[in-house]
Amino acid sequence: MTSPFDLQHVISCVSGYDPDALRVDAALAVMQASVQPVSAVERLAVRAALGRVLAQDIVSPIDVPAHDNSAMDGYALRGNDLAAQGDTVLAIAGRGLAGHTFVGDVAAGSALRIMTGAVMPAGCDTVVPQEFCRVQGDTVIIPQGVVHAGDNRRLRGEDLACGKTALPAGKVLRPADLGLIASLGMAEVSVRRRLRVAFFSSGDELRSVGQPLDAGCVYDSNRYTLWGMLERLGCEVIDLGVVPDHPQAVEAALRTATACADVVITSGGVSVGEADYLRSTLARLGDVVFWRIAMRPGRPLAFGQLRADGHSAWLFGLPGNPVAVMVTFYAFVRPALLHCMGASPQPQPMLRAVSAQTLRKRSGRTEYQRGLLTPLPDGRWQVSAIGNQGSGVLSSMSQAHGLIVLHHDQDTAQAGDLVDVLLFEGLV
Repeated sequence: MTSPFDLQHVISCVSGYDPDALRVDAALAVMQASVQPVSAVERLAVRAALGRVLAQDIVSPIDVPAHDNSAMDGYALRGNDLAAQGDTVLAIAGRGLAGHTFVGDVAAGSALRIMTGAVMPAGCDTVVPQEFCRVQGDTVIIPQGVVHAGDNRRLRGEDLACGKTALPAGKVLRPADLGLIASLGMAEVSVRRRLRVAFFSSGDELRSVGQPLDAGCVYDSNRYTLWGMLERLGCEVIDLGVVPDHPQAVEAALRTATACADVVITSGGVSVGEADYLRSTLARLGDVVFWRIAMRPGRPLAFGQLRADGHSAWLFGLPGNPVAVMVTFYAFVRPALLHCMGASPQPQPMLRAVSAQTLRKRSGRTEYQRGLLTPLPDGRWQVSAIGNQGSGVLSSMSQAHGLIVLHHDQDTAQAGDLVDVLLFEGLV
């Protein structure tokens, strides 16, 4: 899927590179400059394309709408028939219904009873909403000033003109996009194939759900949070389970993952005390670096490219603590995976909110705190740090609306200061 690359060359292009305290933005820049999108394309029915990445521009083959039409239930007329003073009184020429063409003429001095979406009759350029009108016999009476010439008319091609790009390649298709494609009469679209992502947890203390919990052991939560985050991105997810802390087992799992996936994600085994055998294993299988990121939580991280048995895959080695796994995924892995999927660059969905308290921060690193949002009477949002902020406390992530992001160059935030919040619900 991927071709060999020189990671050290990419790293050397990053200003201020320091493997012992790499800035979050610098690490993200390395990843974005390294990973490559999948190239395979497939045709799908529109309803099967939700969440997929558009492989080609969609160019409108028609004008939408195809004709000038009414935006209201009311009366269609010529704008210059509106009286300058007093009421306008016009003869009713007939009825125009959506989906049907009115075959008569609407002469000057007359109006057509028209429904929303009905084609505007020749010569008419204005629609008066029916609630403003009064009907007497075969005439309609329109009070002065309720509309102006040209009001309430949808123009041909107003939504999309024939030959114009309706959706660009790289767009992640959302429900509105499916409706837009259907409005062009298209039954199928070309999308990038799903990104295949394999992942596993490593650690002798980990047990899978359903297994007995021995003394000193914990249930593996990381595979479930990773599965959820990958599913929301629309990846093809391959769960390789829990791998013991043994070089041969880790190497076998990495080889299996590289053979079946475009991207491999591991959790655990990248901290200083644990990484010796993992370093040597990865050195045999590819071009991988270990970083200590200037961030909290989630300092240890590994990134690079694996190559084994004629296959290659990108590797993201995440820390083992549950919160650190989620934070590093949102900060680094999600943007990189979107790039691998062929998606156009998307800004992180940040909300500016008022801090409810002092948020202490050490200078020279990016810090992420779990936050709870509440609306303020003035329409703004307030955010409070909630729960125990330890990197192993997953319950506070479950309660939070998002992550308060205290950026690298930012100092301690005082109560009342505006801070950025990375919203969980904005992360697909």
